[in-house]
Amino acid sequence: MCLGIPMQVQSIDGFIARCTARGVERDINLFFLQHEPIAVGDYIVAHLGRATERVSAEAAAAAWALYDQMLAAEEPANHVEK
Repeated sequence: MCLGIPMQVQSIDGFIARCTARGVERDINLFFLQHEPIAVGDYIVAHLGRATERVSAEAAAAAWALYDQMLAAEEPANHVEK
């Protein structure tokens, strides 16, 4: 399964955006979104180093809330040891 990661654009240089999510910074290629007016502060969904769509801050937060639930379900504290 592949998941897109919501990230916030911090800076843009041509088709490359420096983006952050949860304290992690990555360079993300914006070429697929060249028809969109992407600006600093916008949120994008990153997949394999490429932006696949622009999303609202609310949609990004909702995605992270879901990811947090999935990660919490995987924590060892949730498993009973015998």
